[in-house]
Amino acid sequence: MTATDENRFRVETVEYEPALPELRVVRETVFVHEQQVPLDLEWDALDPRCVHVLARDAAGNPIGTGRLTPERKIGRMAVIAGWRGRGVGDALLAALLEAARGHGWREVSLNAQVSALDFYARHGFLPQGERFDEAGIEHQSMRLLLDSPNPVEFREAAIAASIGVIAGARRYLHIYTRELDPGLLDAPGVLAALRRLATRGGETQILLHDAANPQRRGAPLIALGQRLPSAFAFRVIEEPVDLEYPSAYMVNDAGGYLFRPLGHRSDGETRLDAPGRARQLRSTFDEPWQRARPCSEFRALGI
Repeated sequence: MTATDENRFRVETVEYEPALPELRVVRETVFVHEQQVPLDLEWDALDPRCVHVLARDAAGNPIGTGRLTPERKIGRMAVIAGWRGRGVGDALLAALLEAARGHGWREVSLNAQVSALDFYARHGFLPQGERFDEAGIEHQSMRLLLDSPNPVEFREAAIAASIGVIAGARRYLHIYTRELDPGLLDAPGVLAALRRLATRGGETQILLHDAANPQRRGAPLIALGQRLPSAFAFRVIEEPVDLEYPSAYMVNDAGGYLFRPLGHRSDGETRLDAPGRARQLRSTFDEPWQRARPCSEFRALGI
């Protein structure tokens, strides 16, 4: 719940038949009228068998929906336009994930509209396979393993995992990288997540092996650090024993991490709710950080 009536809402699990008129208000407004999905594609035989969640405003008006199918898939996530960006979608998704846990399920999947990929990435979902068309809209399959590490198998999954870890940081983020990970730390969604963390008061420490290559190629993260110097600190490893460390990772202060055993590759594992593993990685970061030198090369560019 939020502080004022105009922002207050609640999310509940509802029975399909009694709630059908309210579900129709949201889903047909968003999917049929806004997105031009044919009405006969919007409603299917699965609906009566699904777990449905419904968000209502303080006056009891329906403002958001979502469902969990017997096939362990989340779908029909929709929020009325005036309520978007106010936490309704996050609350709906959290309720569906809790319902999945209540069933004892350890994995859920969904087909995300491509425009919503970063939203689901912030909740730990990773892309699977190729993009595809559904009802004339480009989609991407995504998967989340509940309460266990999620395998990261290719670059797009590493990007999604990075967005999730960065978005979950309360105040602090640590990144251990060889040379600012081209293809990962310069991905637009990752840079946007780092910028959001910085502008809400977060601090990011970045420990790297090589400062020269990122500088030569004009790594966008350097420019972001120039614009927000109080939010980013760069240090360069010089100790030979530290340079032998082969892995790369990012870890936040809320139990989220992405770990890649070989720093020049994208594959690894991630989880957003593993405080023990996150503490271990923060400890692994601290000692080489103390031994590393400040990155004067980047400061010379205006940091």
